[in-house]
Amino acid sequence: MYKQRVFISHSVSDEPWVREFTDSLRGLGFEVELDYHNIRLGDSLADALEEGLRKSSVIVLLVTPDSIKRPNLFFEMGAAIGMGKRLVPVVSSEVDPAELPAPLRERQYLVKATPEATAQEFALQAVGA
Repeated sequence: MYKQRVFISHSVSDEPWVREFTDSLRGLGFEVELDYHNIRLGDSLADALEEGLRKSSVIVLLVTPDSIKRPNLFFEMGAAIGMGKRLVPVVSSEVDPAELPAPLRERQYLVKATPEATAQEFALQAVGA
C-alpha cells in the first residue's frame, strides 16, 4: 500500500476517465483528492483547492484539449510548484507537447492511456514503486 494522497486536476469533460483512474489508484492503495470535489456551497474555491493541494503529496495534472484551456490548471500547477509538491502531468495524445506550459514541458510526463494502465504506470514510475 502506498498511503500517499494524490490530488487530480482535470476538466469536467474528462470526468468519466478520471473516475476510472481514481478507482484504479485507490485499488493500488492511494488516497485521492479531486480538484473540485468536496467543495461545499458557499466555500471559497481557491481556499478549498489550496487545502486539497496542501494535503496531497503528489499532484496529477490531466492535460487534455479541454483542460489545457482552464485557468485552474495554471492555478493548481503554480500552487503545486510553490508548495514544492511532486507534479506529474498526464498528457493526452491529442495535445502537442509544444503547447504545454513551460513548467510541464520541463518534466517527465505520462501519456494518457486507459485509466487502469495510466494508474499502473503512475504507481510504477511516479512514486518509484
